[in-house]
Amino acid sequence: MSEFPPCPKCGSEYAYPSDGLLVCPECFHEWNPEDAEVEVVEGELKVLDANGNVLQNGDSVVVIKDLPVKGAPKPIKAGTKVKNIRLTEGDHNIDCKIDGFGSMGLKSEFVRKA
Repeated sequence: MSEFPPCPKCGSEYAYPSDGLLVCPECFHEWNPEDAEVEVVEGELKVLDANGNVLQNGDSVVVIKDLPVKGAPKPIKAGTKVKNIRLTEGDHNIDCKIDGFGSMGLKSEFVRKA
């Protein structure tokens, strides 16, 4: 029995440490064991905001800092409210539509639950 948690991507119990990260030898997924931002638990995606609150599909969130947008002349300002979010797996784990910017992906570490 391994002393390390199973792989969050494929569930393999053979994870091993490498340079401060855990690595799965079956799917080659690498993750930080202390980073609890995104967890996949029994097929259910768990995403936490900047304050540690669990986010769900359809929630409203508020951006907590100015976020530059590639190709846009102005950033998304802190305090912008985003309604009806959709959670996804990956680096930008929130899909949403922001007035004046359109559809985009946000990182959950830059938002708080409204």
